[in-house]
Formats: sequence, structure tokens, C-alpha cells
Amino acid sequence: MSVIEEQIHTAVEQIARAKNRINLWEMNMTTNVSQAESGVVEKDFFHRSPFCSFAFKVAVDIKAAALSVKRVKKALVYRGDHTIDEEINKQ
Repeated sequence: MSVIEEQIHTAVEQIARAKNRINLWEMNMTTNVSQAESGVVEKDFFHRSPFCSFAFKVAVDIKAAALSVKRVKKALVYRGDHTIDEEINKQ
């Protein structure tokens, strides 16, 4: 794992569900992070429901966490089969 990927992983670990304060990593909601090209990272996460507003918020929070890492210019977040992947990455 590169330094940027480790920093993103650490930043994403700080995102916790308000209800129970368990972070995304502990809930097994996040998976790999990869650097697609210089300054562009991709992060995958899992959520059961493809139409859940919580999944959209989580994706936006993951994107913000990734963009907070120095040298990251663009962050792409993928849920996989989620209906709003395209909307998340337009922002």
C-alpha cells in the first residue's frame, strides 16, 4: 500500500456512524483504496441497500476524507451496484 493509500485509509477510518460511533472499517463497509493515476484515488465501500440515503452520505464523507489527504486532487468512490455511483463522482 502506498503512502497516499495509507493516509486515505486512516482518514476514512475516522468516519463513524453517528448512531453508534463505530467507524466504517469496524463495520466492514470499506475495502480497497487504489491510486488510479497521480493525484486520483479510487475507494470502494459496501452498503446493503442500493437506494439508501445513508449510503450516499457515507460516499460523500469518504470522498471528503480522501480529498483531505495532501496530493489527492480527485477521489472516486464506488459502491458497485449502488444506483448513485455516478452522482457521487460528479461532485
